[in-house]
Amino acid sequence: MSWSLFQPCMASHPLQRPSLGQTDGRGAGAGGVGLYNWMTAAAAVDGLRRHELTSAGLVEACLERIQRRDDAVRAWSCVAADQALAAARQADEVGDEAGPLRGVPVGIKDIIDTADMATEYGSPLYRAYVPLRAAECVRRLRRAGAVILGKTVTTEFAFYAPGPTRNPHHPGHTPGGSSSGSAAAVADGQVTLALGTQTAGSVIRPAAFNGVLGYKPTFGAIPRAGVYEFARSLDTVGVFARGPEDLSLARQALSSEPAVQASAQVRPRRIAYLRTPMWSQGDSDMHRALDGFADALAGLGVAVEEPQLPTGMEALVEAQRMIMAREGSEALAEDWARCADGFSSVLSEFLAFGRTVSDDDYARACALGEHWGQVIDGLFADYDLILTPATPGEAPEGLESTGDPLFNRTWTLLGTPCVALPIGRGARDLPLAAQLVGRKGGDAALLAGTTWIFRALGLTALRPGHR
Repeated sequence: MSWSLFQPCMASHPLQRPSLGQTDGRGAGAGGVGLYNWMTAAAAVDGLRRHELTSAGLVEACLERIQRRDDAVRAWSCVAADQALAAARQADEVGDEAGPLRGVPVGIKDIIDTADMATEYGSPLYRAYVPLRAAECVRRLRRAGAVILGKTVTTEFAFYAPGPTRNPHHPGHTPGGSSSGSAAAVADGQVTLALGTQTAGSVIRPAAFNGVLGYKPTFGAIPRAGVYEFARSLDTVGVFARGPEDLSLARQALSSEPAVQASAQVRPRRIAYLRTPMWSQGDSDMHRALDGFADALAGLGVAVEEPQLPTGMEALVEAQRMIMAREGSEALAEDWARCADGFSSVLSEFLAFGRTVSDDDYARACALGEHWGQVIDGLFADYDLILTPATPGEAPEGLESTGDPLFNRTWTLLGTPCVALPIGRGARDLPLAAQLVGRKGGDAALLAGTTWIFRALGLTALRPGHR
C-alpha cells in the first residue's frame, strides 16, 4: 500500500508515514489479526473505562489493519493518522471525563463535511476541497469523545456510480453503496464505527452486503447540517457497527432528541413479517434465510405473523425514485451548471429524469408516501417491529454496480427507522441480512428489540474469511 492514503487529508499537511507504536499486545502487531480490530464499540468503551486498553492502542490497531488491507478493500479516501493518534492520546489522558464514545475510532463518509480534512463528495469537482465547518454530526461525535480516523469512500455525490471500494468478503463483489467505504471498513476491522447516509438504500444495503449492522434512524433524528444534500425529504445520516449496543451508543451521541439514553434489550411480543409485493424479485437464498429467521424468532416465543395490507404498496418504489430524482436535480443544479462534464453518465441521466418530473407527479408521489406512512403507522398498533428483506440476496458479482435498493426505497420514503441484521451466508459464502423496521420516531424500541433478537439468537457480525 502507498502511504499516500494517509495524506492529503489537508492540502498543507506534508507527506509523512505515521509513527505506529505498540498496541498493548492486542493490536495487529506483526501480521496477526488483532483483538482490537474486532471489538464492538460497547466493548471498547467498557475496556477503556476499566483501563484495560487504550484509545491509542485501538487507533494503532486500526491503522495497521488499514496498512495491510487497503490494497484489497480500498475503503478510505484519506486517513488522518497523526491527527487521530493525537486525539486518542488526549482521550486517554482525559479518561473518565470523556463522553459515551470515549476514545472509539470512527470513520466518516466522505459526503459529510470535516473542516480539518478534505471532503470530496466522491466527485472530481471537489478534489482536495476542505470545508470551513465540520458537519453537526461530526461535532457531536467529537463531543462524545470519539476519535475521527478519516474519510471513507462514497459513490459520486452518494448516488450510484461506484467508487473503488471492494467487498472484504470477496473482492470481486460489490460492497454496496453509496456508503461503501464505511460498511467495508467496519466489516474488515479497519475501524470500530462509521457514519453513512441513506437516500434510497445506502446504509441498509451495504451493511447487509458486508455482514455488519446498519442503522438508518427516523428521518431527521440525526442532524444533516454539513451533509451534502441530494434529496431534502429523504437524506438520512446512519451508522455502521458490529453490535446492536453500538448503535444505541451512537444514537445517544448523535440524536437531536434531548437526553437520549442507550436502549436496553427488550423482547418483542409480535412481529409483522412483510415479504412485500417485491418478494419475487429476491433470490432463493434470501427467501430461505428470511423464512428461517422468522421461524427462529417464532421458536423463541415471538409471535411472527403476516398481516394483510392494502394493495398498491409496490407503487412506493417508483414514488421514492421520482422524489429522489426531482429533489436531486434541484439540489445539484448549481454544481451541474458549474461543470456538467464533471458528472458521471449514470448521475447525469438520473438528474435529467428528475428535471422531467412535473409538479403534479412530484406532489402525487409525496401524497402516496404520506398515505402509506399512515397505513404502516397503524400496523404498529398491533406489532412491535416489522421484519422484511434487506436486499434481493448476496452482494452481486462485479464492481460496475452497487446493487439494487429495491427493498429499502419504501422505508426511506416513509422515514421509518431500520436496522440491517446479519443472519447468515448464501450459496457464494457472502453475507445475508434481515431488515427490521420500527415505528416512525420509535428508534429506541427498534434498537431495544434488535438487541434482544441479536443476543437471543446468538448472532454476530460476519468477519471476512471466517465462517
